[in-house]
Amino acid sequence: MAKSMPEDSSSTDASLIERVRCDDSKAWRDFVDLYGPLAAYWCRKLGIREALVTDTVQDIFLAVLRSLGKYEPSEQNRGFRAWLWGIARHKCIDVMRREGKHPDPVGGSTAWQTVEQIAIEDDEGDPTEAVEMARLLRRAMSQVEDEFESETWQAFLRTTIDGVSTAVVAQELALTPTAVRQYRSRILRRLRRQLGDLP
Repeated sequence: MAKSMPEDSSSTDASLIERVRCDDSKAWRDFVDLYGPLAAYWCRKLGIREALVTDTVQDIFLAVLRSLGKYEPSEQNRGFRAWLWGIARHKCIDVMRREGKHPDPVGGSTAWQTVEQIAIEDDEGDPTEAVEMARLLRRAMSQVEDEFESETWQAFLRTTIDGVSTAVVAQELALTPTAVRQYRSRILRRLRRQLGDLP
């Protein structure tokens, strides 16, 4: 007989953003581990010289810390990554202007025109490529995995990552299809909270 869904007792109630706002040092480390590589990627994509990437990422995170009180996640808004991209983009432009930006030779004057174009684009159009998004999601998954029972996590992986049907996963794990859907939904919601897109 298929098992129904038990409650995961270890789920975190507060989102990563809320814990950062409360001066939780572990949450800040998780935040930097989660978003630091993405911020560095954006810096490089915008043409920040490698020697300045680390300092620019620090500037981005300092600005985030100062502005985090203004960010309000909701089901309707554009999401935390887009908000962070807006800050990162402005900090990169500041660095380039301070330096009289001479783009890395690879792009010549076209690179600066690209940055200027990015400056007037809508903040939602962050330049994150699929590979970087996958890396971000893997980091988020590794941060929350321990909050869930093994069976819950397996149901999520098999349906969401492996693309196996709910019915097949339910049979594999001796669960009800409803339990599998609820497990998947719970973890997806938790990942969105970890990424800052839900309160």
